[in-house]
Amino acid sequence: MPRFNTSQEEWKAFLEGTHPVILRGARLFGHLPSGPRCRMCSAPFGPPIGNVFRRYGFTPWEKNPNLCMRCLNGLEEQAVSGAEVESSFLFADVRRSSELARELGTWEFTRLMQRFYEVATAVLLRNDALLDKFVGDEVVGFFLPFMAGKEHASRAVGAAEELLAATGHGDPGGPWLPMGAGVHTGEAFVGLVSRGGSSEFTALGDVPNVAAHLAGQARVGEVLVTEAVAASSGGRWDGLERRRLSLKGHSVEAVVVVAGSVTS
Repeated sequence: MPRFNTSQEEWKAFLEGTHPVILRGARLFGHLPSGPRCRMCSAPFGPPIGNVFRRYGFTPWEKNPNLCMRCLNGLEEQAVSGAEVESSFLFADVRRSSELARELGTWEFTRLMQRFYEVATAVLLRNDALLDKFVGDEVVGFFLPFMAGKEHASRAVGAAEELLAATGHGDPGGPWLPMGAGVHTGEAFVGLVSRGGSSEFTALGDVPNVAAHLAGQARVGEVLVTEAVAASSGGRWDGLERRRLSLKGHSVEAVVVVAGSVTS
C-alpha cells in the first residue's frame, strides 16, 4: 500500500474512491456474484455467498446498507478522523409541521412522519447518498464521490426532485406532506466525530450549513439549488428562476427547482 503523507490524505483517498483498499476489494470481490455489495470493498451481501461473508463482519451498515460494517470498523481503527472532500448535501424540510401536529394529533402526525422517513430513506439510498440524520421534521443526506460519483451534485438534486414527487408534489390533489429542500456542493469535512465512547460518521462545515439554510427558505414544492450546484450541471438548469437570498451571513444566488422542471 502506498504511503500517505498525512491521515487526511488517506481519508480523502477513501472518500474519493481512489484508496488502494477500495481498488483491491474490487479486484478480489468484484467478480463474485450475490449482489448487492459494499460500495467500498465490493464484498457481496446477497445469498448464498453473502451469507458466508456476513460471518466475517461484512454485514450492511445500518446507516447505509450500501456499505459494510467491516469497512466502517476499519476506518475507526485507523489513527485518522476525516478529511475535507468535495461533496454535496441535501436537506429536506417539512413545512407547517407544528400546525400539522396540532391538526392531526400526536399519533397521526407520528405516523405521517414515519412514512416520510421511510420514503426519504428509500430515495436517498437509491441515489447512493449517506443518511446523515433525521432531525425532527428534517432529513439530511450527503453525497460523496466514492458512492455517488463525480456527478454527486446532480445526484443530490435528482434525489430532491424524486423526494418531491414521492411526497405528492405535482399531484392534482396536492402533496400528502408539504416539504421544501436545499442542495449545496463544495468542500466539507467528512469523517468520524467522537461522541464520548462512540464515533459518528458525519459531515461538518459551511457547505452543509448553507444547504440547511436553503431548505429553510424553500417554499412548499421547491428545491433551492446554489449556483455552485447549477454550474456543475453544464447548463441543464438554464432558464429556471433565480432568487437572491440572505442566509445568515451568506448572500446566495439560488436556482429554484420544482418537481418536473428539470429534464435529464
